[in-house]
Amino acid sequence: MNDASAAAPNTLLRQWRLRVFVATWLCYAGYYFCRRPFYVLKSQLADDLGFTTSTLGVIGAIYLVSYAVAQFAAGALGNRFGPRLMLLTGMAVSMAANIGFGVASSSAAFFLLMAVNGAAQATGWSAGVGTMACWFNRQERGRVMGVWATNFQAGGVAANLATSFLVGHTDWRTALFASVAVLGAVWLVVLTNQRNRPEDLGLPTVRDHGEAPAADDGTLGWTRDATINVTLVGVYYFFLKLIRYALWSWVPFVLARNYHLEGSDAGYISTLFDVCGIPGVIVTGWLSDRVFKARRAGISLLMTLAMTASCLLLYSAGQVSVSVFAVAIALIGFTLYGPDALLTGAGAMDIGSRRAATLAAGIISGIGSCGPVVQELVIARMLDTKGGDLAPVFLLLLGSAVAASATLAVVVVRNRLGHSRV
Repeated sequence: MNDASAAAPNTLLRQWRLRVFVATWLCYAGYYFCRRPFYVLKSQLADDLGFTTSTLGVIGAIYLVSYAVAQFAAGALGNRFGPRLMLLTGMAVSMAANIGFGVASSSAAFFLLMAVNGAAQATGWSAGVGTMACWFNRQERGRVMGVWATNFQAGGVAANLATSFLVGHTDWRTALFASVAVLGAVWLVVLTNQRNRPEDLGLPTVRDHGEAPAADDGTLGWTRDATINVTLVGVYYFFLKLIRYALWSWVPFVLARNYHLEGSDAGYISTLFDVCGIPGVIVTGWLSDRVFKARRAGISLLMTLAMTASCLLLYSAGQVSVSVFAVAIALIGFTLYGPDALLTGAGAMDIGSRRAATLAAGIISGIGSCGPVVQELVIARMLDTKGGDLAPVFLLLLGSAVAASATLAVVVVRNRLGHSRV
């Protein structure tokens, strides 16, 4: 083979890597346009439809239970049918559910539609991670996934801002329909630009440096240590995701009810959490490759300890003023999102074989997604029974941060003992 003919597949591979990266990034960012509006619109739903705080908590919990259970199924189905089919189907079903929200008026309708939307949204992360695992090797995943995993902060910020703007200028139903239109445009991008793996296009397999070609025997290539590591990272993610969804779910509501801000202003301030998470993800991913040599747990533990300190600030002074509250959630966003994205993205790819990445991501995200269910029910009850007192809520977040740090410390020790390569 001459140099020109050898260069052609490499050029095409680079082009498709960029297309897949952009398509899957937009895909998961787009999911948030049919996920986040409910949390921004809680106060409006309470006023317009008469939903109580407890009812809003149950609606959110139904979504989260469905999302958590479906994560396990999405990982397994993604391994069997491929990420492409999972993404296209999940987005389509989520759009249909959100159209239903826009015309619904009863809590029963919201209960049913939230269950459907949760299952549909569960297809996104594991299928995205599974796609990226086949297009990028281990030595570059920290940097690549550090940028790629800004999708859920950017999507959250964009969805928050768009919903806050529209609810301030139109109404909550219009805000929901507009979100569906955004995800519909993204669906078309994924249809034309996402492929499961290079081999589907006749391109060479992307291998880790020094990895010899091997026949695909159809097995996942998991060991006992890999199973333990997946479980530990899943438990860690339980506590991390509890904190993330607590801030997503209740910050706009708390700012409106406890700090007496307008609904649009509450939505804008709540985006600080996501905005500050974007540089946090990029910095954490870069450090994991360049400084920690593709060891994800070490840098993640340092960031988690910093997040714990930020939660302590929120607990000790978060009720003093809206300014202190805003600074605290911004710091939590910067320190939380890096480990969140790194361990559930590049970490899930590294724990098992490339073939097992979709399943590993599904299991980790499935265990982690139980945390949001807990917070939704517990915090709703706390706010109802404690007369809106935020101290118990902030203490729950601090305790979760401490538990997350302790769990990840176990992973770091296992790294040093040679039982993990996370």
